[in-house]
Amino acid sequence: MTSRRVLIVPPYLPAYRVKFFERLTARMEDRGVAVTVAHGTPTGSLAQRRDAGSLSGALALPQRAFHVGGRTLLWRNLGAMARRYDAVVIEQALRNLEAYPLLARARLHGGPSVCLWGHGGTYTHRQRAVERAAKDAFTRRADWFFAYTEGGARYAVRAGVPADRVTVVRNSGDTTALQAALAQITPQRLQDFRLRHGLTEGRSAFFIGGLDAPKRIPFLLAAAELTALRLPGFRLVVAGDGAYRRLVEEEAARPGTPVVYLGAIQDVGRKALLGAACDVLLMPGAVGLVAVDALALSTPVVTTPDAAHGPEFEYLEDGRNACVVPGDESAFAEATAALLNERARLEALRRACREDAVHYSAEAMSARFEEGLLTVLGLGGGPTRSSARPDHALNS
Repeated sequence: MTSRRVLIVPPYLPAYRVKFFERLTARMEDRGVAVTVAHGTPTGSLAQRRDAGSLSGALALPQRAFHVGGRTLLWRNLGAMARRYDAVVIEQALRNLEAYPLLARARLHGGPSVCLWGHGGTYTHRQRAVERAAKDAFTRRADWFFAYTEGGARYAVRAGVPADRVTVVRNSGDTTALQAALAQITPQRLQDFRLRHGLTEGRSAFFIGGLDAPKRIPFLLAAAELTALRLPGFRLVVAGDGAYRRLVEEEAARPGTPVVYLGAIQDVGRKALLGAACDVLLMPGAVGLVAVDALALSTPVVTTPDAAHGPEFEYLEDGRNACVVPGDESAFAEATAALLNERARLEALRRACREDAVHYSAEAMSARFEEGLLTVLGLGGGPTRSSARPDHALNS
């Protein structure tokens, strides 16, 4: 019988987050705590990715968008729902208007404990001083902070959240399912996939993610063309959807192109097959959870240092499990071709990916989240500010 209740309000419900919520809900239920997920609707470029998932028991919230000064503010109508819960977990984002009455009520009227879950610092754009101050003030008013990575935890503490009220969750997707699917791929299936798409072992790369501006799609396509000039037989397989889909489709249809377009891929088996058939993952734009997929697939990422990377970029280390290339498309292509030509270096990166993948999983993430929530509810646990990554990670 459940005695306590937790409400989690993600901005929307992407497919990659479903397994985490399922595991967290089951773990908390075993401890007598009922978890409800109530989500919003994706907007803008997120909506164009078409990656929404389905979760049994999840509630779709009424949502309104307001455009103010070039920014989109969102109101998800919780109504009286939040007052029926002991704790509410919301995204750490200034645009989420429902957060403000929750935080005020928690301080003034003894409402539910309010926990923030997010990146910590802002990664996607350069903040003005007033925005940084507002985000710091917003963050330190929370009763608890769930940070994606250790870097996010450091930000929260600098903003004024006590260190013993911060949980590092090690943001991850369902790596267990991905690795299981990878292990089930037969040589015949792999060979058939390569033949179908004209892939040559040792000369193949893939991209998977949103086809939008942060991912630098024009850069990616130009770099693929330049790589093919340096490495005959090179192919780039692109999987995803978004605002740049037509550009990718047009490039893939061009005679002599090295680009193959598969459309959006959500199925874990297809994602595993894509990773097994290709040697490297090209991501000149923003690296996010794709870093976890790359580690799980033992496929090194080739990326750039100056994109608007998410916090998961911390999981990568240049020269260990990834190749971080400064410069333009030509430099990126040169580095990609060189890596594919150096089998010993590529295999060393693959080994490091396998070693580092053990640190990230939806199971471990749900366990850390559970421990933090139980502490918030006064049901045991303790500080969960564990190291988010090995000491060798790229950003410190």
